[in-house]
Amino acid sequence: MPPKRSASTKAGSEPKRHRRMMTIAEKVTLLDMLKDGRSYAAAARHFGINESTVRYIKKDEANIRKTAAITFSRSAKRVVTTRNKTIVRMEGALAVWIADCQKKNIALDTNTIRTKALSLYENFAAKEPQDDDGNHAEEDDDADEPQPGTSTDSQPQKQRFSASKGWFAKFQKRFALKSVSLHGEAASADTAAAETYVNQTFKNIIAEGGYKPEQVFNMDETGLFWKRMPSRTFLFKGEAKASGFKAFKDRVTLVMCGNAAGFLLKPGLIYKSKNPRALKNKNKNLLPVYWMHNPKSWITKTLTSNWFHQCFIPQVSKYLIEKGLPFKILLLMDNAGGHATDLSHEGIQVEFLPPNTTSLIQPMDQGVIRAFKALYTKNTLADLVACVDAAQDDEDEDFNLKAYWRQYTIATCLQNIQKALQEMKPATVNASWKKLWPQIVYDDEGFTPAEIQHSAIRKSVQLAAIIGGDGFGDMTTEDVDELLDCHSQPLTDADLEDLTKSASEEESETQEETQENVEKTGLTLERLAKACNHAKELKEMLQEWDEDMVRSMQFSNKVDDIMTPYKMLLDRKKKQRQQLPITMFFQPRKKEPVPPATTPSEEIEEVEEVSQEKTPPSEET
Repeated sequence: MPPKRSASTKAGSEPKRHRRMMTIAEKVTLLDMLKDGRSYAAAARHFGINESTVRYIKKDEANIRKTAAITFSRSAKRVVTTRNKTIVRMEGALAVWIADCQKKNIALDTNTIRTKALSLYENFAAKEPQDDDGNHAEEDDDADEPQPGTSTDSQPQKQRFSASKGWFAKFQKRFALKSVSLHGEAASADTAAAETYVNQTFKNIIAEGGYKPEQVFNMDETGLFWKRMPSRTFLFKGEAKASGFKAFKDRVTLVMCGNAAGFLLKPGLIYKSKNPRALKNKNKNLLPVYWMHNPKSWITKTLTSNWFHQCFIPQVSKYLIEKGLPFKILLLMDNAGGHATDLSHEGIQVEFLPPNTTSLIQPMDQGVIRAFKALYTKNTLADLVACVDAAQDDEDEDFNLKAYWRQYTIATCLQNIQKALQEMKPATVNASWKKLWPQIVYDDEGFTPAEIQHSAIRKSVQLAAIIGGDGFGDMTTEDVDELLDCHSQPLTDADLEDLTKSASEEESETQEETQENVEKTGLTLERLAKACNHAKELKEMLQEWDEDMVRSMQFSNKVDDIMTPYKMLLDRKKKQRQQLPITMFFQPRKKEPVPPATTPSEEIEEVEEVSQEKTPPSEET
């Protein structure tokens, strides 16, 4: 009989393990690691959890990413459960609307938010009728509580959403809106708070930290309707009438950041899709913007933190090294709902401006963003003019400006963003600090944000006259101003409906492509060799045909300069191919089945047959 277990080995004697619950942001980071090719074991070691937990998180990837897309709380830990689809979508749109109103200093109170919620729900429900197969798992907290009765009906009646106080309390908790000031008074600009901050708080921060203009930065985000024309143009009217095609409502969010010395960082850009078709096979690290994605193209606390660590810190570090300055930074931000409040890094001090003062003292809001949008509009019209001129030069009678405008993609948008950034002068960015830090603003005559904006608007009107047609030929500066003002108007129900639609299927289609297809459409060794040969043939043809030798030689030299990066890439790929191990060109040989054992007599017969096959026929003399 085995001995009894000692008392020391009884259950419960060991200390209880504390369960660690990962946040949604941490789970998204873990899923991204797995997507980048890290193993389950490596991800488990990184976060200090069991490998089985990693596999469980991977199985729930869809719900986790959905929760991360709609939550404004970086510390949220629980995944959204199955709920009424219309209510979920309404709440996402409502959170976007609240953040937009706060950004634009629009007054909000509890009743206003509940009324807007009811309006959005009825609008969405009319277009998306509810099904009866279990999409109402949490309707008990979204509707009025049923009154007691004597009915013995086994099927309870569906409750109508009424935006009750109970729902609002849970909505605040779900979207971490408890800290939001909800009141009935007008959220007008607070002049007194702005003056106090400029004359006291900001001066003390600069004096205590010993910051120089190169070390003080301001960040702000703005919406950009990147495919929108003035409302009187035939392009806008055509898109508004076309069913299912309202590209003029396509919106991106730009994260703009610059310092008091006039240096403007590469902006962050938030698009609705991670991999749009227009950027297929493009290296996201080489874009003129820092690429981020969100189904609503809206900034969240997670994206703010991502921008801070992956975009802001690397750029500023490089900039300060070039200037020979220590890594000591002051970053000013407003207190918008989508901004993370837990940003921290050694050497960086993050300060938030007082509420309702951004329109008065925040540098990026003092005309820089508006001037940038004016330059972007001008460059967009310049693209249209260039296409019209090219069609006329080629005598293309089939050219259709509407058809071309439909092909205006996010890739073209990025090109015009880059042009606008190049046209923004350091003096213009420096001048925007005049109200917050007037002592460091140098001579800004001719480069103020207002002057840059007015110049871009005038050129836009001139370019529109060249295009001609309804709304273009008679475009005025007021029309362009109206286009720029549309970004600061409150979001309508139709805008919120478009913002809360799921991202295009183009992302999933692009993600499903294999590496083999990517290689077929990229710069392969054969294609690089072909391009270099074409460049060589072009030089030889012009050297033979052109009577002016100096001109042909200048052309050849320019072609050589342009083709240098492709030649270097070709040489690199050739070396990579030469260095490949010879074993990769062989296929593993299949093991042949072992022949059955033979008797000695069979072996003798087999040897005789082989010897007869190898013996050459005798030649007759």
